[in-house]
Amino acid sequence: MRAFRFVTVDVFTDRRFGGNQLAVFPDARGLTDAEMQALADEFNLSETTFVLPPAHPQNSARVRIFNRVAEMPFAGHPNVGTAFVLGREDEAAPPAYRFEEPAGLVEVVLERDAEGRVTGAEVAAPQPLRIGAPLPAAVAAACAGLAEDDILTARHAPVLAADGGNHRLLTEVSPEALARATPDLAAFRRAVAAHPAETGGFLSLYIYCRDGAGLRARMFSPLTGTVEDAATGSAATPLAGFLLHLDGGAEGAWDIVQGVEMGRPSLLRASARRMPEGIRARVAGRCVPVLRGEAVL
Repeated sequence: MRAFRFVTVDVFTDRRFGGNQLAVFPDARGLTDAEMQALADEFNLSETTFVLPPAHPQNSARVRIFNRVAEMPFAGHPNVGTAFVLGREDEAAPPAYRFEEPAGLVEVVLERDAEGRVTGAEVAAPQPLRIGAPLPAAVAAACAGLAEDDILTARHAPVLAADGGNHRLLTEVSPEALARATPDLAAFRRAVAAHPAETGGFLSLYIYCRDGAGLRARMFSPLTGTVEDAATGSAATPLAGFLLHLDGGAEGAWDIVQGVEMGRPSLLRASARRMPEGIRARVAGRCVPVLRGEAVL
């Protein structure tokens, strides 16, 4: 019988039972791919991470991220939460980690309080912003359970974008529409079937609205088993990059509030900057430890 230690944390929040839940296995040596996937399904969270020795000694670790049905190339809150767990467990933790992931090397900088205790982290998207195809407003509206005129298109049509993780359909809506949106699984399936070249067989929807100087957002990904996500770093970074693309500036920063409608309020501090290779984005937030235990296999 084998035992593997795990820790759960709430990410992008400063209070327990807020933010986005994450399970972290700090030492996943000995687990097979199938066991990692089975454990992620068993935890039934949006993602679970497994930490392994790096392939190259100059890097900190190899981190594998699984949702309920598949491994992911990159995701935001799993990187922030994994760095938080590792930093909390190592008094000599470095200022930043370099994680090897399928999307590339991921840099995660630890955040500390005045006493030096790790409180959260900031993760850089591993790739520059990639803007994909637009989709009709009617498609986004149907997926969100909204009317087509709830979709705001004055600044942009619903558009697919990514920066290392799965692409997201970035869609601006009114505050009222944001509050009453309800994901429609059948509409997501129809959208993928009708737009196979654009979606690549996968679709998640990130709707947002302006809220003063900041943003409010919700993320729906029912095709992966996540009907709604409480905090999505890998959607916040392409959104920040895309807004900078629209604004035409050199850099920008946005506070994004997500998860309110789920009763798990989250705060994601997203920023983007123009670089020689394109627009690069980062997202930061705090974390709170919740549970510790062992998985016995």
